[in-house]
Amino acid sequence: MCGIVGIYGNEKAAELASLGLFAEQHRGQESCGMAVSNGKIFRLRKKLGLVKDVFRPEKLAKLEGRIAVGHVRYPTRGSSTEENSQPHIVETLAGPSFTLASNGDIINYFDIKRQLESKGVYFVSNNDGELILKYIIYQVEKEGKPIIDSIKEMIKNIKGAFSTILATKNEMYLFRDPYAIRPMTYGQLEDGTIVVASESCALDILAPIWTKEVEPAEIIVINESGIRTIRNNPLEFRATKNEKHCIFEHIYFSRPDSFEFGENVYDVREQIGAIIADFDKELNPDCVIPVPDSSNFIAIGYGKRKNIPFEMGLIRNHYVGRTFIKPEQTIRDESVKQKFNVLPNFFKGKKIVLVDDSIVRGTTLKKIIHLIKKAGAKEVHLRIGSPAVKYSCFYGIDTPDQNKLIANYKSIPEICEHLGADSLKYLPIPNLKKCVSKPDDYCLACFNGKYPVV
Repeated sequence: MCGIVGIYGNEKAAELASLGLFAEQHRGQESCGMAVSNGKIFRLRKKLGLVKDVFRPEKLAKLEGRIAVGHVRYPTRGSSTEENSQPHIVETLAGPSFTLASNGDIINYFDIKRQLESKGVYFVSNNDGELILKYIIYQVEKEGKPIIDSIKEMIKNIKGAFSTILATKNEMYLFRDPYAIRPMTYGQLEDGTIVVASESCALDILAPIWTKEVEPAEIIVINESGIRTIRNNPLEFRATKNEKHCIFEHIYFSRPDSFEFGENVYDVREQIGAIIADFDKELNPDCVIPVPDSSNFIAIGYGKRKNIPFEMGLIRNHYVGRTFIKPEQTIRDESVKQKFNVLPNFFKGKKIVLVDDSIVRGTTLKKIIHLIKKAGAKEVHLRIGSPAVKYSCFYGIDTPDQNKLIANYKSIPEICEHLGADSLKYLPIPNLKKCVSKPDDYCLACFNGKYPVV
């Protein structure tokens, strides 16, 4: 899971891209980057760190041009290095330059990489974005194919999740995997500027006059002539008739003010909370508390349905990143200590429902429940806005080691005891499906092990 931003046709492309990247900072805090074209050359800046630090005004001033491609990274493939940061740039012998940023992950990465290396293609990173870029360039430069045919060939042969922006010095191409696993939205500003981002909230700050999601396997070409859409039949590239959006985008990753996969994210989360409350007819808590921030709307839905107070009993330090997407377990542990604190004198003698979006490793929740009970809570009943995460994700979420998923090796009573909760309930899969309008269009592999792309 990463965040991508593209700007076409604006003299302040770098500045607009930085605004979009800042709005998507929740999608990755390890590194960020931007490539900007002035029609003759690309200027690239990418560093480990946050958008506000990497793209200070004096740095943005040096990124002159009308086309910008930006990225914030949450690492799933490749170590935490500048080389693995995106966008990637390639200068070819024939003269043109290419840059690319992608959100997702590739399941046949090593097979494709070996194929390209056997043909003399050199890689400087272990990142899926570079693989996609160099696959397309090889088709253009060595096979002599037009760029559209090369992108289509890539969509056919590279398997996994990818919402991608590719740019030359004068054109921009948008494309998405056949299952539309990760979100991708584009639109147009009043002055004609074309904008694209992973989430609609990153475009809202730029005030587009219209927006639209990129369709599965669709290729969009943007140049001086305008916008041209190439709607490939997704069934040429995928094994099922349905799209397979990542349900975790609604549960955790996306901002609640985003609209994606045809749904308002906050509506989905409130509905999740309401359904969880329906399972607690015999429980009479004093209040419901979210683990901020992704659980806030789930807890609001729970409180509304139960007609009990919604309280922000936990205070989050927003200058600490999201603990789930920290690359190392030791960093996660330390971040939890710095990230949350309890309201003084709030919890004494109270029966609490604590709502979280999911349990992956259990690192955060164990420490939070300890904090709450230490603060005097009488009971802490844990309610989870997703089914149990038992299986690895290979489409852009950092859970490749199934053995580290607590629900994979502990029963619900064992997890409850391990975390120190008085009770624990997950949202069952059938009930999660009721929270979206097209339940068959979602990937639930992390819950049921049924992988749409193999």
